[in-house]
Amino acid sequence: MHEFIRTLESEFSTNADSKVAFEQKAYLKNQFEFFGMKTEARRIIQKPFLIKSFLPPKGEAKEIIKELWLKPEREYQYFSQELAQRYIKQFEKSDIELFEFMVVNKSWWDTVDVMVTKLIGEYFKTYPEQRERYVRKWIDSKNIWLQRSAILFQLMYKEKLDTQILTFVINSLLGSKEFFINKAIGWVLRQYSRTNPNWVIDFVNKTSLAPLSRREALKLIS
Repeated sequence: MHEFIRTLESEFSTNADSKVAFEQKAYLKNQFEFFGMKTEARRIIQKPFLIKSFLPPKGEAKEIIKELWLKPEREYQYFSQELAQRYIKQFEKSDIELFEFMVVNKSWWDTVDVMVTKLIGEYFKTYPEQRERYVRKWIDSKNIWLQRSAILFQLMYKEKLDTQILTFVINSLLGSKEFFINKAIGWVLRQYSRTNPNWVIDFVNKTSLAPLSRREALKLIS
């Protein structure tokens, strides 16, 4: 495990670019440090670490992800998410605890939104019986990133989206002044309007959504 991390650290450090790092840091409001690798370059550098035959065992990977996640440079969080995606077919019920850890630490939209669509959404397809428990927990948590996760985990579900869960989540968060909550509500409704526009129109018309949520929800509906 430690060799895996040390080798990754060496590769990322060797390919650091201070000018790119300055721009990336500014883009995320100076909340995180960066080595300064653009996405395409980073993925080329990290590709050997994600080859199937060289992946660490699942249990070891979870520990690697946790250790990397707490490092200051943002590239480690991006890599960790992509490493976690390599184990989607090996999901265990307890993995939701790791995903919660990733959502509530080093939180911002750039990682949370990937977590929600690529990992949490897939997890709840595998363990649908976990949805209600965690949706309620996240709504009650008062943590905006867990709440955003409860809103967006069905973002890519299309016809499999559970409108009862979505209705409960949105109604539970009505009146929120948080931009990231109201934007997410509009986003998931807009996305679902591609599949079921009539449901979205009806829901928007009978729900006291924030203006931002309403605008986003109806963007694709003429």
